[in-house]
Amino acid sequence: MKVDVLVIGAGAAGLMCAITAGQRGKRVRVVDHANKAGKKILMSGGGRCNFTNLGTTPANFLSANPHFAKSALARYTPWDFIALVEKHGIRYHEKELGQLFCDESSKLIVRMLLDECAAAGVEVRTGCAVSRVETSEEGFLVHTADGPVQATSLVVATGGLSIPSLGATGFGYELARQFGHTVLPTRAGLVPLTLSGKHQERYQDLAGVALPVSEARVGKRSFRAGLLFTHRGVSGPAILQISSYWQAGDDLRLDLSPETDIGDWLVAQRGERPAAELKNVLGDLLPKRLAQRLCEVWFPSKPMRQFREAELVDIGRQLHDWPIVASGTEGYRTAEVTLGGVDTNELSSSTMESKRVPGLYFIGEVVDVTGWLGGYNFQWAWASGHAAGEVAG
Repeated sequence: MKVDVLVIGAGAAGLMCAITAGQRGKRVRVVDHANKAGKKILMSGGGRCNFTNLGTTPANFLSANPHFAKSALARYTPWDFIALVEKHGIRYHEKELGQLFCDESSKLIVRMLLDECAAAGVEVRTGCAVSRVETSEEGFLVHTADGPVQATSLVVATGGLSIPSLGATGFGYELARQFGHTVLPTRAGLVPLTLSGKHQERYQDLAGVALPVSEARVGKRSFRAGLLFTHRGVSGPAILQISSYWQAGDDLRLDLSPETDIGDWLVAQRGERPAAELKNVLGDLLPKRLAQRLCEVWFPSKPMRQFREAELVDIGRQLHDWPIVASGTEGYRTAEVTLGGVDTNELSSSTMESKRVPGLYFIGEVVDVTGWLGGYNFQWAWASGHAAGEVAG
């Protein structure tokens, strides 16, 4: 079997690359060891696929080289992908902060990509594992479950280590190392944080309690979004976002009510409800179970009239800067993305081609470029896949 472009990985980046190369008239084959294409797309966004974010900029990504993503993102924008979605008649809506979701199902995005592959003459083979890759005079000889494939260009779109139950493996990193590439240390990103010891004991029976708006901070980085207490720790969009910046030992702080000056509010409540207990007053601002726990463990729950103004202001200050001592993360099992990966210093930012091995490309999550929560990682997949697809083969 001879092709111009062989793509390993039938996820978002791999399919976009295959479509782009196929539309240039290249002979393209996509192989994936999973039993169906686009598994991560299918489960994303609660089954509705948050397929891009209108506000995508390079600042929404983490990488050892923060400039690397600029070129690809500039040349394939959210509007380019939206045009493809609209061409296929897929209805979508903006949920919040530029996040676009399908009205119906993420299956429509996978079907769109596979239809585009078919129209471009791309062959997609699922249930087809790769056992070995060698260089050859004509490029690459790839040993697959369907037999050997000779390819002029090889595109590695294998994703990261996140959600192994969907088939994630470290195969892409192994290939990178095989060809002399540096792989930067990987860790789970966009992932719930865990607590241990007395820190977990204090919060574990609050599992299911949610704050619609909170702010999570590590150093100078902060995210304002929802928060959720779990049996093992904390989750929710604010925590998932900050998890990509948090590392063990980092000081994590929460603002439990960033849209209200809690100190001033408590002082006003003292004047209006002098006989009410603090736990009941706080229960009007925060979830009642959380307010009760705060007053069981940290604050005295006495009638508001018994607090001095300075005490209420101090309670407000503490609730705006509440320490959460996280012990770790839930790991790759539930992480939405993998931080780290193939070192971008060894890739072309405009084509994603290896600077070490001509004809070898790395795209999507396997590369050391990781987006925030909210459609950014899909936009990186589309943009990096398109960049490689424009030149591969």
